[in-house]
Amino acid sequence: MIERDWYWYDFLLISGDAYVDHPSFGTAVIGRVLEAEGFRVAVLAQPDWRSTEPFLAFGKPRLGILIGAGNLDSMVAHYTASKKRRSEDFYSPGKRVGLRPDRATIVYAKKAREAFGPDIPILIGGLEASLRRFAHYDYWGNDVRPSILIDSPSDLLLYGMGERAIREVARRLKGGAAVSELRGIPGTAYITDNSTDCPSGTVACVSFEEIKASKAAYAAATKLQYEEHDPVRGHAVIQRHGDRYLVVVKPAMPLSRLELDQVSDLPYTRRAHPMYDETGGVPALDEVKFSIIHNRGCFGACNFCSLAWHQGRMVTSRSQESVLREAEAMTKDPDFKGYIHDVGGPTANFRHFSCKDQEKKGVCKNRKCLTPTPCPRLDADSTDYLSLLRRLRKVKGVKKVFIRSGIRYDYLLKDEKRDLAEEIIAYHISGQIKVAPEHCVDAVLDAMGKPHIDVYRRFIELYSQINGKNGKNQFVVPYLMSSHPGSTLSDAVALALFLHQSGRQPEQVQDFYPTPGTISTCMYYTGLDPMTGKRIYVARTPHEKDLQRALLQWRNPENRSLVVEALRKADRPDLIGHDPKCLIRPPTKEQREAAEFGHSRAGVSSRKSGGHSSRSAVTHANRDRREDLRPQKRGTQSSHTAKTTANKKKKG
Repeated sequence: MIERDWYWYDFLLISGDAYVDHPSFGTAVIGRVLEAEGFRVAVLAQPDWRSTEPFLAFGKPRLGILIGAGNLDSMVAHYTASKKRRSEDFYSPGKRVGLRPDRATIVYAKKAREAFGPDIPILIGGLEASLRRFAHYDYWGNDVRPSILIDSPSDLLLYGMGERAIREVARRLKGGAAVSELRGIPGTAYITDNSTDCPSGTVACVSFEEIKASKAAYAAATKLQYEEHDPVRGHAVIQRHGDRYLVVVKPAMPLSRLELDQVSDLPYTRRAHPMYDETGGVPALDEVKFSIIHNRGCFGACNFCSLAWHQGRMVTSRSQESVLREAEAMTKDPDFKGYIHDVGGPTANFRHFSCKDQEKKGVCKNRKCLTPTPCPRLDADSTDYLSLLRRLRKVKGVKKVFIRSGIRYDYLLKDEKRDLAEEIIAYHISGQIKVAPEHCVDAVLDAMGKPHIDVYRRFIELYSQINGKNGKNQFVVPYLMSSHPGSTLSDAVALALFLHQSGRQPEQVQDFYPTPGTISTCMYYTGLDPMTGKRIYVARTPHEKDLQRALLQWRNPENRSLVVEALRKADRPDLIGHDPKCLIRPPTKEQREAAEFGHSRAGVSSRKSGGHSSRSAVTHANRDRREDLRPQKRGTQSSHTAKTTANKKKKG
C-alpha cells in the first residue's frame, strides 16, 4: 500500500483460501473486477480469527468489507463424507490444515464486526454463503440451520458468480448509498424486520420454524426455491425467520459473452502470492494453472451437484478469441511444458444455451434439459466447441490439449455428426476418458438426475468403434457413487454385478456427501423427493454406507467381511462361490478360524506394522485418502493408490 501511495482504500476482501491470483479462484476474480471499476482493494487471506488484531492490519476501508470462505464450503474443506477431519487442505500453503475456522463466513463476519463496529457495511458471498442463503439442512450438525445471514452479522449476501451484483453494490456505496439502499439487486439476499420491505411479486416460502419442524415442509420449500431460481421468469422469495424476514432477490442474468471475455482478460498473474513461496506454495494452483475455463452454468443439473444452484442452468461461454489469448499467454510462462491440462468448466462440452427459448423464457420450471430423456428442443450442436479445440491445437508452443472437465456423454450422443466425439477421442485424452454414469439402476439414476444406463452403454459402443477405427486401445474410467438417496443394498449389489460383468473395478468410489442446498441433500434429510413428493429410501447409518461402498470394491481384501455381510443381507448368497458370476469366493479355513477369534489377517499384519489395529480403522484410513479435496476431478488416482497398484503388479 505504501509503495502505491495508498493511505486509504475502498474494500477489504477477506478469504478463507490462501490468495491465488488466477481466474479459477473467486477471490481473485472479485478483486480484479473491482479494481477494473477503479476501486482500491486490500486482500486479507486466511486471517487468524482468534483475535481482532489481524483484521485491523490494513486499517478501516472506506466503503465496505467483503467476506468469502473460499472456493469450497469450509465444512466440506475440513471434513470427509464420514465426518472425519481431513489431514490436508489444498487451498492453504503447504496443504496445512487449521488455517481457517469451521463455518468461516460466520466467524469472519463476527470478527470483522467486532473490529470495525456497527457502521461499516459487511457483505458475504462465495460458494459457502451462496449455498446457505436459505434455511438449510446442515449435515455436520445434523440439523436445520437458518439462513447464513441470520447467523452472521452481515448486511447483504451476494449469491451466484457475483460480478454483476458486486459492481452495482460498489457503485451505490461509492455514491453514498446506505445499506438499506442496496436492497433489490438481482443475485443478492438480505434480512428485514418489515414484510413489506421487499420487491413486488415476491413468492412466500415455508418459514424456518416450519421446515425445522416438518420434513414435508422442508421438501416443499426446496421445490419452490429451485422453481424460482431463474433470472428470467423467477421471482424474489421471502422466508420468515421468527419475527424477521429473509428476502432472496431473483438471480442475476449470466454474463454475456463480451462481459465474460472482459472478466477473463483481467490482468491475473496466474500465481500464488509470493509470501507463500517459503511455505510450500498453494497446491490448489498446480492442477488449474495451465487449464482454461471457457464456460459457466450447467443445464445438466444433477441433483447431487451444487453447480446449477450456484451458477445457474443457463450456459454462457467466452469467445474463441479470448480463449486463444489465454492459451497464447500460457506459452510464454517459463513453467509451461506445452500441455494445456483442460479446456472446460462445469461441463466441458457446453458452449451455449440448451435451447433457443431460454434467453427469453428462462429455463423450464418442471423439465430438465437432458433427463430423464433429452428435451426435443435441445440444441446439441457442437460446432463452436469443436472449432475452438481445433484452433487451440494449432497455437504455437502447444503440444497437447487435454479435456479433464466432465463430459456429458448423453449430450455428446445427441450430436448426430459425431465429429466432436471423434476428435476428443483422437486428440484430447491420454489413454483413458473419465465420464460419470454414477450408477446402473434406473430408479437410482432418476433420483440422481442422471441418464439411464442404456445411454452409457451406447456411449461405450461409440467409444470402442472410434478407438478401433483409430487403432487405439484406450479405456473408460467411470465415476461412481455409493449410498445416494434411492440406492438400496440390492441396488448396490446390482451395480457391483454390472461392474463385474464389464471386467472393471473402480479404485475409488465417492460416497454420497450431503452438501448444503442440493436436491439430493433434501432427499437425504427428508426421505422425500422434493420434486415429486414421493418417499425415497435413504442409507443413513455409517455401517450401511460401508456395506454399499465395499460392494463396489469387492475384490479388496479389506472389504471381504463387509461384502459377505452385504450379500447375505441383500439375499444374494448365490454370489459367494467359485462360479465366474460370483463376486467373492467362500472363506478359507484360515479365514473362518480368524473370524472366530475376532481377528482378520489384515488386522494382524496392521498391528505388526504399527498401523491401525482393526479392519474398520484401515478402511476408514483408505476412505480418507479417497475423499481428499485436491483441485481435480474426483476419481483421479492418488499417488498412494498408484504405488499400491504398481506393487501388486510386481507381485504378480
